[in-house]
Amino acid sequence: MSEDPTDLTGRLVVTLDLHGVTDKAGLMDRTARALALPDWFGRNWDALADSLSDHTVWPEGAVERGLLIVVRGWRPYAEARPDEWRIAQEVFAQAADHTPALSVALALGGSS
Repeated sequence: MSEDPTDLTGRLVVTLDLHGVTDKAGLMDRTARALALPDWFGRNWDALADSLSDHTVWPEGAVERGLLIVVRGWRPYAEARPDEWRIAQEVFAQAADHTPALSVALALGGSS
C-alpha cells in the first residue's frame, strides 16, 4: 500500500448502503453485512469503533491494500436521526484518523 494515507488508489472499496435505514439498529446491521463482520459484533458504537480499527475483521485483501468505505444513501437517516448520525460520523472519523489504512467517504447524490 502507498505510504500516503490520502492516496485512495488501489484500496479495497466497500459500499455501505444506508437506503431505507431509519435507526441505529439498521445502521449496525447494514455495516455488519457490508463489512462481513463476525456474528459476535456487538452492534453498538464501541463495537463499531473497535471493528473499524481491527484489521483482523476487515474483508479479505483490505489489510494489504487499505480499506475505503463509501457510505451511500445516508441523508434520510441523518435527517431522521441527527443525533445518532452525528455519533456515527464521529465513530467513522475517529477510526479513520487512528487507522491510516482506513478511509470513509460519504457519497453525495445517487439518492434515486
